[in-house]
Amino acid sequence: MSDAETGMKTGAEIGVIGGSGFYSFLDDVTEVTVDTPYGPPSDSLFLGQVAGRRVAFLPRHGRGHHLAPHRINYRANLWALRSVGVRQVLGPCAVGGLRPEYGPGTLLVPDQLVDRTKSRDQSYFDGEPLPDGSVPNIVHVAFADPYCPTGRRAALAAARGRDWEPVDGGTLVVIEGPRFSTRAESRWHAAQGWSVVGMTGHPEAVLARELGLCYTSLTLVTDLDAGTESGDGVSHAEVLKVFGANVGRLREVLFDAVAALPGSAFRDCACGSALEGWDLGIELP
Repeated sequence: MSDAETGMKTGAEIGVIGGSGFYSFLDDVTEVTVDTPYGPPSDSLFLGQVAGRRVAFLPRHGRGHHLAPHRINYRANLWALRSVGVRQVLGPCAVGGLRPEYGPGTLLVPDQLVDRTKSRDQSYFDGEPLPDGSVPNIVHVAFADPYCPTGRRAALAAARGRDWEPVDGGTLVVIEGPRFSTRAESRWHAAQGWSVVGMTGHPEAVLARELGLCYTSLTLVTDLDAGTESGDGVSHAEVLKVFGANVGRLREVLFDAVAALPGSAFRDCACGSALEGWDLGIELP
C-alpha cells in the first residue's frame, strides 16, 4: 500500500461517537488502534467513508457496551479522534425527556449544557504531568456556547431533510449514572427549564473545545424521565426498544449531516480558535 493509500485508510476529518450501528454496515472499514497519553480510548477507531468524507467512528461504550457512562475514558476518546485528523465531531446519545411534549422518538439538537456529573476527568489542562514528563498549563477555555453553530445547522437541516422535524435548541443536563434519576431529581431538572437528561454528553463537549474541535450533540429521546411520567419509571429495556426503533433514521440523519459539514480547512466558527493566545504547555496531536 502506498503512503497516500495508507493515509486515506488511517486518517479522517469527521468523528462520530456512538454505537456499532453507525459503522457496521459500511463496505470498507479500517479498524485502527490508537494510543493516547491518557490511556486507551473506549475501543478502536473504525474508519470509513460517508458521502465522500473520511469518517472515524468510535463506540462510546465499547463495541460490547461494557463501559458504564462514568467509566468512559472521555479524554482518550477525543484525543484519539484528533490524532487521526478529526476536527469536527457528531455525538449522538439517548436521553430522557423532561417535558411531556418531548416524548419517545423526539430528536432534539441542544444548544446548552448543564453538568451534574461528579467524578469525571474533564480537562486536558489541569497541570498534571503526562507520562512523557510534559506538563500541561492551566487553560480556561470559553464555553458559554458549548456546541458548534455550524454543526447544529447541519444536524437540523439533515433531520428536516428526512422528514423528522427536530427540536431546535434546549438544554441537555448530564448526570453521573449509571442509575436513572429519582422522581425528585427529575422534577427538579424539569423545574429548572432544562429539556432532556442523559449520561454521556459531558465532558465530551468541553474536551472537544479544549482540542479546538467542533462538537455537535444530537439527542434522541427514548423515554419520559421519571418525574415527567406517572408509571413505574424508566427502564433500560424501554430505552433499548425505542433506540432500536429509531436508530435507522438517526443514522441517516447523521450521515446527511456528515455530508453537509464544511471541509476542515473551511471552518469559520469559533471552535477552532478556542485555544488562541494560550500557552498550552503540551503539544496537541
